[in-house]
Amino acid sequence: MRIELEKRAGQSAFFSFASPLLALVLTGIAGAILFALLGKSPLDALYSFFIEPLLEVWSLHELAIKAAPLILIGAGLCICYRSNNWNIGAEGQFTIGAITGSILPIMFPDFQNGAVLPLMLIMGAIGGAAFAAIPAFLKSRMNTNEILTSLMLVYIAQLFLDWLVRGVWRNPGGMNFPESVTFSESATLPAMLESGRAHWAFAFAIVAAVLLWFMMRFTLKGFEVSVLGESERAGRFAGFSSRRMIWFSMLLSGALAGLAGIAEVSGSIGHLQPVISPGYGFTAIIVAFLGRLNPLGAIASGLVLALTYLGGEAAQLSIGVSDKVTRVFQGLLLFFVLSCDTLIRYKVRIVWDSLGNKTQGGA
Repeated sequence: MRIELEKRAGQSAFFSFASPLLALVLTGIAGAILFALLGKSPLDALYSFFIEPLLEVWSLHELAIKAAPLILIGAGLCICYRSNNWNIGAEGQFTIGAITGSILPIMFPDFQNGAVLPLMLIMGAIGGAAFAAIPAFLKSRMNTNEILTSLMLVYIAQLFLDWLVRGVWRNPGGMNFPESVTFSESATLPAMLESGRAHWAFAFAIVAAVLLWFMMRFTLKGFEVSVLGESERAGRFAGFSSRRMIWFSMLLSGALAGLAGIAEVSGSIGHLQPVISPGYGFTAIIVAFLGRLNPLGAIASGLVLALTYLGGEAAQLSIGVSDKVTRVFQGLLLFFVLSCDTLIRYKVRIVWDSLGNKTQGGA
């Protein structure tokens, strides 16, 4: 006996639309079972995880802070994945964007005027795009697998950041802590409102997602992304270049990841340190798929995944669970999203082998 997947003749429009919602429900059910196995009340745990973080105004600001990098990176990955290019290294591009964008406030601390912050954001985006250009070059010129190359570059970026803040960029007046000098006020991304911490990175994320949606919906470049993503052969007949699309999609997603990196450091942290991300670049992959590879969908899914970060922190305090529960929830969510999408596109067939004769059954 073996199990096979057979492609369906057509896909249900209703289930295609409802798949992310169904995945959320299944994640909640699986989470309730998990909390019960841990000896916690499932209702209390889910309340702490998904409802409690939304009851205070300050926590809504924190939600916006955590959602901003997820939406920025996730929207870029939507375009990348729609074009059938698999950038898994956004975490590394996020880190390099933070490093390159921090050159001005760290190496030139006396340079303080209105041009500093815009230059930092531009340099961060360029740094992220340049780092994404490495797997783009390797794929377009040498036909290497961009999944492996982009992923391995993440560890190079993280170790490079660690070397900088423990070495040449360590703050000489920082009591020997591994961190850079604190950014000046002119190098700090300001808050959107005087009454909270949420800064302008959230606005950048919303604008970027809307612009990418407009590109995909109304421009020739968006049509090119869709065609090449569905069929490279059909794209060639239409006169589109798959090689140029590799560069476009990888550089675009890398630039947005780099912008998210410098915005996070400038707006939320205020200096470079060995760890600047709880895994935004990897979580953004879930954001992209939960949003159905639609930049507007990435806004909603980014908020949902940001809630899992806040909920994990709240659950640690309220019911005393490990911080690893957040990663479990995110992993369950990705598993159910991909599972639902697979069952929408394919049906399961059980193949029985008996005495050399094969009979088939479908499910």
